[in-house]
Amino acid sequence: MKIAIMTSRARCEKYSDKSMIPAGTELVYFDQGYTAEEVLSRAGDAEFIVVDAVLPVTAEMIEGMPKLRMIHSEGVGFAAIDIEAAAKRGIPVCNNQGVNAPQVAEHTVMLILTVLRRFAEGEAAVRAGRQMEMKMAVMAGGMDDLIGKRVGLIGFGAIGKELAKRLLPFGCKLFYTDPFRASAEVETQYNIHYLTQEDLLRTSDIVTLHVPVTPSTTNLINRDTLALMKPNAVVVNCARGAVVNTADLAEAIRNGTIYGCALDVLEPEPFRSDDPILTLPEPWRWRVSVSPHIAGNTINTFYASYEGVWGDIQRVLRGERPRNIVNGI
Repeated sequence: MKIAIMTSRARCEKYSDKSMIPAGTELVYFDQGYTAEEVLSRAGDAEFIVVDAVLPVTAEMIEGMPKLRMIHSEGVGFAAIDIEAAAKRGIPVCNNQGVNAPQVAEHTVMLILTVLRRFAEGEAAVRAGRQMEMKMAVMAGGMDDLIGKRVGLIGFGAIGKELAKRLLPFGCKLFYTDPFRASAEVETQYNIHYLTQEDLLRTSDIVTLHVPVTPSTTNLINRDTLALMKPNAVVVNCARGAVVNTADLAEAIRNGTIYGCALDVLEPEPFRSDDPILTLPEPWRWRVSVSPHIAGNTINTFYASYEGVWGDIQRVLRGERPRNIVNGI
């Protein structure tokens, strides 16, 4: 049996429990930048594909692999997989839904605090030998904290729920909007209140995004939605870069429409160094925190991801249904 591995070989080998890999399996690894022609040439007879959450599996690949039985995202995302082409052939596409929810929630809290506590500005000052200058500036001008903040979550899935659990001990007041309102029991459990999207944007001190990229969420944060927000608002995006129009976001920070932002994702990826949010001059640059799309990429996440991948492959080989099918098979 052959499995096409379209992700980092080092990562796959490091985090896979070798005992879960079916005996006699040939793993065919592909470097980032592979083509459909290369995949079909080297692994056209593969029964499974394991793919990095941001790398493509095209219709040409799917249609050219007659033995293919399942496509599995290494992570949560699957936007680059042609799920319709797979569905036409009856091939399930699976992901590791929720596998990194606690880690992304933890990273989100960190990013919020870096903006409120002026971390980037403070670290730069210390490294430049201006520690006392920065200390006096903070004491004179102040810095913010999470205590009592109104935090609005756009999207209340697995990550949103994990984030709510972590924010409550800070004394935050939690609100959410989602196409599918949670039950009264769930809202009580997380001490969170439902708002329409417009009301959430108007009243939140912190707006944090946890939604997939869809036609309705692409450029969700734009000039119009930013204009609804409070002048002290902070936008946090640990979802996908396409959800935020960064040109509009940078403009909103410069003109005082909102205070700042914290982003783990930008569009496109790899990030462009000339992105408007990355080229803000002082003093606005200090109101921006950016990380390199690593919110969910912890050791625990990858061990759990590969446990999910190999577990689903074993299920299919036993004639069972894999978990988390995303293409309606």
